[in-house]
Amino acid sequence: MSERDAVVVEAVRTPIGRRGGALSAVHPADLSAAVLTALVDRTGIDPALVDDVVWGCVTQIGEQSINIGRTAVLSAGWPDTVPATTVDRQCGSSQQALHFAAAGVISGQYEVAVAGGVESMSRVPMGASFAGGSPFGERYGERFGAALPNQGLAAEEIARRWSLDRETLDTYALESHARAAAAVDCGAFDEQVVPVELVDGTVVEKDEGIRRGGTLEGLAALSPAFRDDGYLHAGNSSQISDGAAALLLTTSARARELGLTPIARVRAAVVAGDDPQVMLTGPIPATRKALAASGVVLGDIGAFEVNEAFASIPLAWRAEYEVDPGLLNPVGGAIALGHPMGGSGARIATTLVHHMRDRGIELGLQTMCEGGGLANATVFELLASS
Repeated sequence: MSERDAVVVEAVRTPIGRRGGALSAVHPADLSAAVLTALVDRTGIDPALVDDVVWGCVTQIGEQSINIGRTAVLSAGWPDTVPATTVDRQCGSSQQALHFAAAGVISGQYEVAVAGGVESMSRVPMGASFAGGSPFGERYGERFGAALPNQGLAAEEIARRWSLDRETLDTYALESHARAAAAVDCGAFDEQVVPVELVDGTVVEKDEGIRRGGTLEGLAALSPAFRDDGYLHAGNSSQISDGAAALLLTTSARARELGLTPIARVRAAVVAGDDPQVMLTGPIPATRKALAASGVVLGDIGAFEVNEAFASIPLAWRAEYEVDPGLLNPVGGAIALGHPMGGSGARIATTLVHHMRDRGIELGLQTMCEGGGLANATVFELLASS
């Protein structure tokens, strides 16, 4: 393996707050600053060495506008000399930030880079950037018809295409909460979560969305969210959330020079496109592309993270790849933990590399659906030194 690789030497995230919960009191730039500060505290690295901060955010308006990545760097107290940019690939924004940062390191444009992202969906509501009018022009309508894409309806269509009934979706949702609760109970998130102190001195340390003791009967009482005869509802869809996550990347050689111990290597990083109307099927071709790029086969992967935007997404993916259910989202996903859109890709990467290190899993793969029919996929390789 070439020394000109990209390795993750630290990965952190805030707790994930519920909409209107404790983290709704925190400006998204300050949420971002919390994880940037934690990277420095945990590694001892001089932030002046960071060549770029690549930051994901979806709703880049209001408090999340004007290049929030740069604002986060300055809010963290890092030197003025540290640049930053903000990326939008919809829900995969911070996974794409990771890809850009890794590419910069591998190419030699960066020696040290930070990738991550944030979304405060309490303070900057989803869809707020539509306020100036529709983002779809006449040519789009000519190609795809008058109907604008709707993620909820797309998730319903996927459920039907893959013959996933409501009970199957609800059972999966309950399992997501159960796995996340078990992870909390055994301390699996302790090393990755950065406590956030509020202005009143309160410290937020735990994810707020995990529900214990749910039942199929309880979920059956919830009304469909997107169509009267639908299967998807608030209980089997991702939660609207607040949170941030960040990863520090460099090369194996530079990590040794800095006295840092890498956790994992970015073995492959790809992006794929699919039907923009159904839009949420992208993880299926993205996974195929990532396996080819990494030179491994499905059976080599010991943990998979497929973002739980809606329960139908990972279940359709699992039906295509027939993986062991226990290897898919092993510590729960966005249904239980929440989905702060611009921060979710980095949150999932953080969770995955920590899980790989904790369990000695050699290879892990993450992928997530994104608006417009896109999907990123990343393969991580655990390093022996971790």
